[in-house]
Amino acid sequence: MSDRAEKGDAAPSTQVDIWTDGGCKPNPGPGGWGILFRCQGHERTMKGGAVETTNNRMELTAAAVALETLTRPCVVNLYTDSEYLRNGITRWHTGWVRRNWRNASGDPVANMDLWRRILEAAKRHQVDWHWVKGHSGHAENDLVDQLATEGREELEAGSAAGD
Repeated sequence: MSDRAEKGDAAPSTQVDIWTDGGCKPNPGPGGWGILFRCQGHERTMKGGAVETTNNRMELTAAAVALETLTRPCVVNLYTDSEYLRNGITRWHTGWVRRNWRNASGDPVANMDLWRRILEAAKRHQVDWHWVKGHSGHAENDLVDQLATEGREELEAGSAAGD
């Protein structure tokens, strides 16, 4: 029996496919993230950015925002080209939590705030994490890469206009 069933919550019935991406130029520097949601024949995109950040923070932000945006429990297929995100969420996080958010070297886990957001948001859903090779002609991954670039560029254009 799943934790969700034990708590009396309804099992998720809606399936959502999500593609996420993030990046910076340069790294670290201004960054952007992009998300594509696909559910029951409908699509929605989101994008955003941060002035001073890293590629990894933008990858994690995209996943956190995507899962937090879902308004009810869902069966989620989340696709990312970030091995850091996929490995962190599927392999490494259990050790980090066990070691009180310390990595194998005993240092604090990088981007702990975002990892915690992702884990908290993922609790409401049944999430399967999928890795796709970036920049390989995968249409949805190419779209979220473009959205991340737009998120960064719009942020840079907005800050340049405020100078």
